[in-house]
Amino acid sequence: MRTVEEHLAAVLAAVRPTEAISLPVTAALGLVTAQDVSARVDLPGFDNSAMDGYAVRAADVAGASAGEPVQLAIVAEVAAGAVAAVEVARGQAVRIMTGAMMPAGADAVVMVEDTSEPEPGVVEVRASVPVGRSVRARGEDVVADTVVLPAGSVLTAQRIGLLAATGHAEVLVHRRPVVAVLSTGSELVPPGRPLEPGHIHDSNSYLLAAALAGCGVEVRRHDPVADSGPDLRAALAELSTSVDAVVTSGGVSMGVYDVVKDAFGVTGAAGHGSGDVGTIDFVQVAMQPGKPQGLGRLGARGIALFALPGNPVSAYVSFEVFVRPALEAMTGRTPTRRGLRGTVSATLRSPRGRRQIARAVARHTAAGWVADPVWGQASHFVADLARANSFVVVPEEVVELRPGDEVEIWLLDGADWVGAGDAALAVDPVEGEGSRR
Repeated sequence: MRTVEEHLAAVLAAVRPTEAISLPVTAALGLVTAQDVSARVDLPGFDNSAMDGYAVRAADVAGASAGEPVQLAIVAEVAAGAVAAVEVARGQAVRIMTGAMMPAGADAVVMVEDTSEPEPGVVEVRASVPVGRSVRARGEDVVADTVVLPAGSVLTAQRIGLLAATGHAEVLVHRRPVVAVLSTGSELVPPGRPLEPGHIHDSNSYLLAAALAGCGVEVRRHDPVADSGPDLRAALAELSTSVDAVVTSGGVSMGVYDVVKDAFGVTGAAGHGSGDVGTIDFVQVAMQPGKPQGLGRLGARGIALFALPGNPVSAYVSFEVFVRPALEAMTGRTPTRRGLRGTVSATLRSPRGRRQIARAVARHTAAGWVADPVWGQASHFVADLARANSFVVVPEEVVELRPGDEVEIWLLDGADWVGAGDAALAVDPVEGEGSRR
């Protein structure tokens, strides 16, 4: 049986970053820089005023106060975008607007609130200012030709603003991966259609497609595939020519109708399978939920196939633990999971030798983060999964957590959407399974 770390290492070894392409900065939000980006200009590009006021020589107003104002001659006015074509001499001032170029000779700005104009062409200054006051010096933010974004930087709105400010209309980024997702099972019916006896709605492909979209990839959701090896092989062969990875759910356990195993000719709990569509390894991972996992390559390009369990909670946990880091690597990021330290509010039991990923509602209190485990920890409880905003990670050697015990907490996307109505119920301390009370 593989450890979580061993399987994650295998997953990351199966993917590589997408190729680099040049895109307009307006189309690059969420993508990752493929090379260092250097500033093409200084920021600011010239000394300019941080205030509306008067550009002066600081020495001329050194003794100015409300009781003893200093009068200076106004020799010019400079607006933003204009060239300051005058030099300020002793006893002179230039009326200046925010962002306007500082005139030669001036070394400070008196804000307009500390001045008045008793007569045309004269400003009365009622406050002293030191050299540099309210002046934005050239290059004080960024110096031209210095690296402003190293390779591997995720382009947020703020960073796109930096690119534009430093002269970049386009940027070299890793292409957004295209990922297909499909559910397997003859019992699956699309939402909105009536259910026949023994049938259920396909929720996994919608759950996983939404999770993929949250990772910033281009998603292609495929219709469910019935429990037919030939049908699944045909669907995978078609997808392998047009996407960068495929995520499936279901058909990876030990049942007679486990279609993903059947499609690759694998029987039993684990094993290697191959065929004209590609190869795959089925393994058991020391994790709950999500013990059965499949990892393969498809088509001539060898794109990654992530074969996840069919229970919704197992599929989602597997996605967060293994697929999300793989997608980060494909987009050029360094895969990271920033866990928080906190405590649990209720008892949790876990099987020895398996890492339990328990669902919880995390909240921040004066004493720190507290995780309230949701009632249903079983792998088919979709409603309780929807209420959770976090995972609690129970290490393999821990068989029981008690209220107040310290744990690692993973906040999930949308964690701050949880409202007051989402307060959690306690978990029954039996191997992580819940009972309502």
